[in-house]
Amino acid sequence: MLSSMVKEHQVRQQARKEEQEQRRKDAILASSNLTLALVDHLNVGVAQAYLNQKRLDSEANQMEHNATNFQRQTSQWLNLISSFTDSMKEVGHVQNWATTIEADMRTIATALEYAYKVEQQTASSGGTAT
Repeated sequence: MLSSMVKEHQVRQQARKEEQEQRRKDAILASSNLTLALVDHLNVGVAQAYLNQKRLDSEANQMEHNATNFQRQTSQWLNLISSFTDSMKEVGHVQNWATTIEADMRTIATALEYAYKVEQQTASSGGTAT
């Protein structure tokens, strides 16, 4: 009787050990699955963040390139406007010079006309007296 009780106890203990081992394996498997699911979920977020960062870097590089081009173009425009302004000043100087020359030429023409008239009058008054 005692030996059958011991055997029965050993069988129950063995069954409990096997059940505990199975539960331990199930717990390890469940925690492994949970860990994998969490890692996969985090990896999706990390991958999305990486793609977003990559896209932002690309857009920032494009924006920098566009800003450099805009700066170069603006500089060219400023040089063109400065050149145009200088040309307009020169045209103004030439116009002023031409106006001055025209006034001088009119003064000379008036003086020549006056000298010619005086000479004509002198010649006509001197020719009638003799």
